[in-house]
Amino acid sequence: MRFYFSRNLFDFDKSFIIPKENRIPEMKSAACKIFAFIVMALACANFVSAQDYLPELVRRIKPSAVAIETFDAKGATLSRGSGFFISNNRIITNRHVIEKSNRVEVHLMDGKKFTARGVLAIDGEGDLALLQVDVPQGTAVPLPIVQSVPQEGESIVVVGNPFGLEGSVSNGIVSAVREIPGYGKIIQITAPISPGSSGSPVVNMRGQVIGVATLQAAEGQSLNFAVPSERISQLKIGEIKTFASLNTETQKNKRAAAQSLYSQGLGILSRDDYGKAVTYFEKAVEIDPNYAEAWYQAGFCYGMLGRHTDALKASKQAAKLRPEWAETYVNIGASSFALKEYKDAVEAYRQATKLDSDNANTQYALGLSFNKFNRTDEEILAYKRALALKPDFANAYELLGNAYFKQKRYAESVAAFEQLKTYKPDAKTYNYLGEGYFELGKTEESIDALNNAVSYNPNFEKARFNLGKALLKLGDRDSANIQYEILRSTKSDWADRLYVLINP
Repeated sequence: MRFYFSRNLFDFDKSFIIPKENRIPEMKSAACKIFAFIVMALACANFVSAQDYLPELVRRIKPSAVAIETFDAKGATLSRGSGFFISNNRIITNRHVIEKSNRVEVHLMDGKKFTARGVLAIDGEGDLALLQVDVPQGTAVPLPIVQSVPQEGESIVVVGNPFGLEGSVSNGIVSAVREIPGYGKIIQITAPISPGSSGSPVVNMRGQVIGVATLQAAEGQSLNFAVPSERISQLKIGEIKTFASLNTETQKNKRAAAQSLYSQGLGILSRDDYGKAVTYFEKAVEIDPNYAEAWYQAGFCYGMLGRHTDALKASKQAAKLRPEWAETYVNIGASSFALKEYKDAVEAYRQATKLDSDNANTQYALGLSFNKFNRTDEEILAYKRALALKPDFANAYELLGNAYFKQKRYAESVAAFEQLKTYKPDAKTYNYLGEGYFELGKTEESIDALNNAVSYNPNFEKARFNLGKALLKLGDRDSANIQYEILRSTKSDWADRLYVLINP
């Protein structure tokens, strides 16, 4: 789905219209007339701003974008791409744009051409390259870089320079910001990217770079996404390398070839296509068996595909290569848990928490693993640690409440479910509360909670049974019978259980 900047003249924000029933009769006072005028003026101003700002923004940032042409040792053109200035003599582009090149030429918007001196930094997994190009003072127009993650739905503009091809400027929105385990964030955008626009800046409506557009081909499909700009600031700048020396070094380096496959796999993984993505990670580790990150991603994809034995093998290989990497042990824990090897899961999650004690999800997973051994005290501690790190972790409150209930610590169980109610006010939560209050002897509170449970879900049979039981304890046998009749009409197994209580 693509979004282009266009608004109908009469498509203004209808939230400015005052409903008839809320209008002041006659609206004769001067103050009311002034207020109405201001409201309409603001509506018009918003429209004019939205209509006119995009062309102004494009005019401002377009001089910062450059076209990049690469040549082989014989002077023949190899590839074309795009880039942009981040300082007076430094340009960001995609790594794959400059691969195999011996010379790189930079084309400015005014038609001037400059030969890039070389490469200052490479991010193979992020598909980024930092080039140095010496241009006269005042020629470059650097773009500001922001490290904050863009919001989904945020408007963006992509400015490329695909050598005269149409579509060098496109706009759209951030459709998603995906967190790729073991890698980081990838930005999905709706703005179309033309061939030759790889390396273009993805710019927000304040003129700040939020990402670098990447267009790659994998199995005949285009992978259109953006690498977050925070990776630009993480580039490790070293001594300048000529393109010829980088090319020679790359040909000898298995990792460089593996990283190219890894980057393509990430693009497919961002679409949740685990089956296709894993083939790229498999190829990457075939080329470079010591590539821990590719082993990790292969393990993650295997796990998502339900191939847990393969996932465990790949994840253990990643951990062997990078034993200090907590996320590899998380993968091992998940695969072990799925294979019902709970002891191994506990050990893996424990190792992960030693390496990274600030991950609420790992603490939660450790709690789940302890649950399988009935080690409830340790289970409770894990959930409490998860909640200390993430106070709105609804699933942790739910399992913490259940663990307390299991130990007959009903007051603490109810306290956990009361917290859960804040984040998850549904039938299941109110049933938990009803059960806890019942065990505490707070029958009226139990009935209130259970009434809420069946209001949320009239077909929740266990909640109806619990409600009938609580009503019976309160001495309201007739109301308990009503719950029995409802359960009997649905042929529920809970009906007989309630009948036995009503008619001992």
